[in-house]
Amino acid sequence: MDFSSIISALPSLLQGMLLTLKLLVFAVAGGIALGTLLALSRLSSNRILSFLAGCYVNYFRSIPLLLVITWFYFIVPFMIAWATGKLYPVGAFVSSLVAFMMFEAAYYCEIVRAGIQSIPKGQVNAAYALGLNYRQAMRLVILPQAFRKMAPLLLQQSIILFQDTALVYAVGLMDFLNTARSRGDINGQLHEFLLFAGLVYFVLSFVASRIVIRLQSKLSVGQN
Repeated sequence: MDFSSIISALPSLLQGMLLTLKLLVFAVAGGIALGTLLALSRLSSNRILSFLAGCYVNYFRSIPLLLVITWFYFIVPFMIAWATGKLYPVGAFVSSLVAFMMFEAAYYCEIVRAGIQSIPKGQVNAAYALGLNYRQAMRLVILPQAFRKMAPLLLQQSIILFQDTALVYAVGLMDFLNTARSRGDINGQLHEFLLFAGLVYFVLSFVASRIVIRLQSKLSVGQN
């Protein structure tokens, strides 16, 4: 085993990691935003809205992420062409980002929904007693408390998403893992590069998991 060639490949590996992190940040932000809207829809008194949101969540939680990525890679350009009347080229990054956002929104939805339901009803009644309407109560009272409670779960799901970004190899996106695999093929040291990539994923995921555990302990102390 010779790992010396990894040093010369670090700049390209760093570029792959930056792309992975960029995809992760945008996917988490978009997924949480869409997931919050879905959670509010599922909790809505409007049965049709609640039913449609439930169907969305159940559908995306029942199919493989890899299938969603390949779907959107081919479907997104046609969706844009249908909406604008012009066919615009959509790269692997945009289609992968849309796929991650819509897929992860189903999981973030359940986390947000559980967080909202964990808030005592007395908080909602107190907000109404102060003259706040439903939107103001959610925005100013319920959601801030809910997000504080569910922050560890959101971070844990984001760690899973970080690991799942490796699936973009299916559409040829040169993320960290795909870059490592490509450089390993070029240098004839595929095993060494894949072992190095696995070590990097393990270290980052382990550190992030420890942060989640520490955050959970701090929040539990604060609640007690």
